[in-house]
Amino acid sequence: MTLIKSISGIRGTIGGEIGDNLTPIDLVKFASAYATWVKSQGGTKIVIGRDARISGEMVQNIVEGAVMAIGVDIIAIDLATTPTVELAVVHYKADGGIILTASHNPKQWNALKLLDHNGEFLNAEQGAIVLETAKNDSYKFVDIDNIGKIIERTNYDAIHIKEVLDLKMVDLEAVKKAKFKVVVDAVNSVGGIVIPQLLRAMGAEVVELYCTPNGEFPHNPEPLKEHLGEIMELVKKEKADLGVVVDPDVDRLVLISENGEMFGEEYTLVAIADYILSKTKGSTVSNLSSSRALRDITERHGCTYTTAAVGEVNVVAKMKATNAIFGGEGNGGVIYPESHYGRDALVGVALVLSYLALSGKTMSQLRATYPHYEMSKNKIQLTPDVDVDGLLEAVKKQYAAEEITDIDGVKIDFKEGWVHLRKSNTEPIVRVYAEHKTAEQADKLATEVITTVNNLIK
Repeated sequence: MTLIKSISGIRGTIGGEIGDNLTPIDLVKFASAYATWVKSQGGTKIVIGRDARISGEMVQNIVEGAVMAIGVDIIAIDLATTPTVELAVVHYKADGGIILTASHNPKQWNALKLLDHNGEFLNAEQGAIVLETAKNDSYKFVDIDNIGKIIERTNYDAIHIKEVLDLKMVDLEAVKKAKFKVVVDAVNSVGGIVIPQLLRAMGAEVVELYCTPNGEFPHNPEPLKEHLGEIMELVKKEKADLGVVVDPDVDRLVLISENGEMFGEEYTLVAIADYILSKTKGSTVSNLSSSRALRDITERHGCTYTTAAVGEVNVVAKMKATNAIFGGEGNGGVIYPESHYGRDALVGVALVLSYLALSGKTMSQLRATYPHYEMSKNKIQLTPDVDVDGLLEAVKKQYAAEEITDIDGVKIDFKEGWVHLRKSNTEPIVRVYAEHKTAEQADKLATEVITTVNNLIK
């Protein structure tokens, strides 16, 4: 079964059986349920955009038809990044938005990501209503005189780029003077359109690698080191100042240093926080599975760091609650409220280049100024009869002498290093994330906790 339903949307593989895969019938059900929720809030129009994956045009046509059949109007911005759709919802004073993207999943996947009138992902209560409506087919199609329409079919890229360049912390003049050379790997999706445009608007020389938006992903689209050997080599060959890597919907930003080494996806947040906090004091937020380095840098600037449960909607909620000036998720998801409350790689690129230009440092020199941590990611396979919640409670008691956070699974903070255990909602496993100063120490720490958990199961 490859149809996954959650409060933030529906995700699955194209083709196959209804209810088991993302079929046209499932698309109609879920789009209709969401449009019904929008109408129940007094809404009349939404924004729809999509990434460049192969199934995108088909999915868009089906979703648009279903939404109009419920009686909701559409502003279609077609090929667009996730943050572009989020900004467009606010710009057009729309009542919601649908982003057609499966993010970093392979090409056979697609998904509907659902937004509210603020251009932010639905919260748990809102998402639950949509899920229940779809489950019970509790929607009604309108008669001929009330069918929705496409109000406008347009492109929002230029406006998004201008909004990024107009941010106070983006020093366009300094970046233009620096004359950076940047290699871009956009995995042949929408980032291949907008990231080169942004960079050229900032005076950079751009070397494009996989920037044709045809949905033919040339490598695994998740921007991890093991998938990025080609751009790492090309950065060195081109003697570029840095490499920029984005996922198919451009809400994650991963950087390559001028020496061809990974800057570290966790350190995208760290570098930008360092820059922002050097200019403006304020608090920061990231999720429990993100690097301790953000906390270290925040405290270095005399500011306060707070953790949130994993998931963009949770990070945003915590940022609002703490009035944070910056935050995100350690996978390269940059959230800068001066722009909007959504992960945005365009904002990240502009801020990183601004810091690089003003600091006079190379990427590797900048990276060397930050505390070094390594992560280890593992999982514990469980039998279906294991009480996972009870198991995590037992883990809390076992490590009661340490600093424990239980807002999302169990995170154990040791004096040096941490381990975070989270149960999966789709399979009988516990995911185990560990961090320490070296990869060996992180692996050792993870192994020690996994052994403890396995002994508790016995």
